[in-house]
Amino acid sequence: MTPIQSNTYTIYFNETSFLNLENLLQPNVYSKIFVLVDENTNELCLPYFLSNLPTEIEIEIIEIEAGEENKNMYTCIDLWHTLIDLEADRKSILLNLGGGVITDIGGFVASTFKRGIDFINIPTTLLAMVDASVGGKTGVDLGNLKNQIGVINEPKSVVILTKFLETLPSNQMRSGLAEMLKHGLIYDKLYWDKLKNLNDLNTDDLDILIKQSIEIKNKIVSQDLKENGIRKALNFGHTLGHAIESYFLESEDKKQLLHGEAIAVGMILESHISYQSNLISKDDFAEIKYIITDIFEKIIFNESDIQNIMNLLIFDKKNEFGNVQFTLLNKIGESKINQIVDESLILLAFEDYFKN
Repeated sequence: MTPIQSNTYTIYFNETSFLNLENLLQPNVYSKIFVLVDENTNELCLPYFLSNLPTEIEIEIIEIEAGEENKNMYTCIDLWHTLIDLEADRKSILLNLGGGVITDIGGFVASTFKRGIDFINIPTTLLAMVDASVGGKTGVDLGNLKNQIGVINEPKSVVILTKFLETLPSNQMRSGLAEMLKHGLIYDKLYWDKLKNLNDLNTDDLDILIKQSIEIKNKIVSQDLKENGIRKALNFGHTLGHAIESYFLESEDKKQLLHGEAIAVGMILESHISYQSNLISKDDFAEIKYIITDIFEKIIFNESDIQNIMNLLIFDKKNEFGNVQFTLLNKIGESKINQIVDESLILLAFEDYFKN
């Protein structure tokens, strides 16, 4: 597959990736090379990755615990200390080999260590490939609040190796699919239509769809890196989705949701708000709800859950001047940003979510 060019870096795919990595990781360019992994990618992905690099490239491995609950400042402090202990300097580079937690926290740690060192994202989950690793957003959670601390800083490169998808359970694949569906809904109806027929696709088809999803995100981000305008379209499903994800993360009696599982609910809810706001047709909403609920299991909420989720909306980092900002759909393939939504429409969306 041909690479994708972003503003300041290139996204490489499969067969071209290792040659370009070899060219990037020259000893006269970088004093030390570090690879950040969690215990899962250390076992399942690192051996393949290292076996495809020249043996003369010297690499230090840094491992953290897996899971969203570890994407916090305490882990960052441990990582900064580790880099110092391993004599990292400003000419070091950090390779983030993992899912969205690894690329988010690795990018943030690299961007702030000694006022910034280079980093490369090597996503190992579908979600990280089509979303977290592309676009320069880095950061960590503050308590249960998603991505409250971070910077926007583009990587030196992104490397997509779809072989890593063989290591994923089905729920992780579905989690990534949520972001791919979002890209179709906000930007490209033809792409959405392709994703509606997943059962007819083979592995080569999936590789092409992954690349198309990355191309959509890259086109949007390249126009608006700092999220002042069109990049806000990527927040569709995320205003309510992040609040749901945060609530389930902090609740001891709730099973933690994967990011894509929460965003899937958010997209259904925010599609219903789009319908109630006379932006999309009843048929479009029905199609969106049918497709997403056919892929993702329904999440159970009681009245207390919904109120707690509503209370979390005010902490969403997309808010401006005290207003909760939504991205809604204008139609399938087109979005409408900076929408303020009445609480009654949100409650109606939750009510509809439980209907067959």
